[in-house]
Amino acid sequence: MAWRGLLDRAALDLERSALVSFKWIDQREVSEDRNILITGGAGFLGSHLAELLASRGNHVFCLDNIHTGRCENFANLEASARLTVVRHDIIDGIPDTLPAFSEIYNFACAASPVHYQADPVSTALVNSTGVWNVLRRAERDGARVFQASTSEVYGDPHVHPQREDYWGNVNSIGPRACYDEGKRFAETLCTDFARARGLTLRMARIFNTYGPRMRWDDGRVVSNFIVQALLGQPLTLYGDGTQTRSFCYVDDLVRGIDRLMQSPTAEGPVNLGNPVEFTIEELARLVLDITGSNSPIIRLPLPTDDPRRRRPDIGKATRLLDWQPETALRDGLVKSVEYFRGELGRHPAGINAAE
Repeated sequence: MAWRGLLDRAALDLERSALVSFKWIDQREVSEDRNILITGGAGFLGSHLAELLASRGNHVFCLDNIHTGRCENFANLEASARLTVVRHDIIDGIPDTLPAFSEIYNFACAASPVHYQADPVSTALVNSTGVWNVLRRAERDGARVFQASTSEVYGDPHVHPQREDYWGNVNSIGPRACYDEGKRFAETLCTDFARARGLTLRMARIFNTYGPRMRWDDGRVVSNFIVQALLGQPLTLYGDGTQTRSFCYVDDLVRGIDRLMQSPTAEGPVNLGNPVEFTIEELARLVLDITGSNSPIIRLPLPTDDPRRRRPDIGKATRLLDWQPETALRDGLVKSVEYFRGELGRHPAGINAAE
């Protein structure tokens, strides 16, 4: 069967039932201690991690409500018999019909402001009730747990760069609070649960990450700029453009997550991101240079509670994991532009209609 047909069938099955298996699997060939669960596994980061873990012979179950995730993200696993996609929301618990897992990676939560602010109550619940359900299942299975936290726990920081011992500056009732405070609460819940129940917990505070498989309508700055440049539309720069971010290419980030999960000593949150800082205007002009676009830059008001500066101190990750990013921003953007050119070519009508 052609891959496109397989994707179409998978999308249809996801609407009709809870379970999609991309190939029939003889469960006798799947050792229970090799089963791994990734919640939010059909998303940008989860799908890259699924590919890595499946390549090692693990059977990977991806649990996703397909709110922001996409079955297309599994195209590279077409020939694999080691992926099962389950349409499910972790707010409703982890299905008892799934096998025991040795590792659980929790990525379930929309990560861009456009998507997590669309339903702030669900965002808060996936980081509370959803995380509680993940932890209870991990305890039942005796599984090691990875919690995907975020640099947003630092809010609009007063300390720069941000280290793991900085407590942050977050508006608990602002428009970003459902995510910022949701992830902060998730860190607390995971830490206390692991301490009280003897669970092995690994937790990463993930800074801005970009690369192939980002949604074109993701709403974050890298995808926004690239899509706008390729479509010849104005690049929307919020504020005066002097606010800063640090951008980590997805391959580097996944490599850091893998090392963190396997580390015997990495207790507590660990920053994962690129410590090289760029202004947003520098990013915009770099995207224009790479794409060769003549798009103008327009300036709009800075959104409420948008951080002015963001850069990780990765000393803990370097010391404990021997990890640091290897991909320069220009090199990663070149790969990302190539990916988005393909996306625009495959889905021009849908993308242009939404602009």
